[in-house]
Amino acid sequence: MKKTVDARGLSFPETWLLTSEALLDRHCLEVLAIVDNSNAIQEITNLIADLPYKATVEEKQGQYHINIQKHESVQGLRLASAEYGQTVLVISSTSLGKGEDHWGGQLMNSFIYSLMQLEGLLKTVVFINSGVFLATEGSDVLPYLQHMQESGVEIISSHTCLSYYQLLGKLRVGTMSNMFTITEKIAEAKRLIAF
Repeated sequence: MKKTVDARGLSFPETWLLTSEALLDRHCLEVLAIVDNSNAIQEITNLIADLPYKATVEEKQGQYHINIQKHESVQGLRLASAEYGQTVLVISSTSLGKGEDHWGGQLMNSFIYSLMQLEGLLKTVVFINSGVFLATEGSDVLPYLQHMQESGVEIISSHTCLSYYQLLGKLRVGTMSNMFTITEKIAEAKRLIAF
């Protein structure tokens, strides 16, 4: 199935949100994003560079058609929940790795998208410190996290950290919890991944 995203006249964050929502559809193997801003081409191709997609661009009367095709292997990214389903992921930043924050943010977006594709890997995702921004209003990865939650992954954000960053009331996916519960989740994990 192919989806078309008409993003003419929209800002880049809106364009990327609509495009990523279309890409989340497991039945959709191809997305055509139509934009009228040449900057959106570079931004979209940068964001999908580390993902299993192929993008081609065609200009038509001042508009740009970005055709994104999923590799067939994306449909098969699944792990046996019996073996991997007890993994707890702790994310403490909006950026993946050390270096330039904007690039680290793009890497984190790609990482969370890739995790979403690996159904059965995670039991719980815990957000602490500035990582709580990823689960709150305005986050680019909300659609990915919502999909993960709908697939049975528990999403938890630290109440203390949400309060510290003045994000209480802005949580858009998962639940708030205290440090005692978060510590229990970490202690019970068969596998722990922390960033």
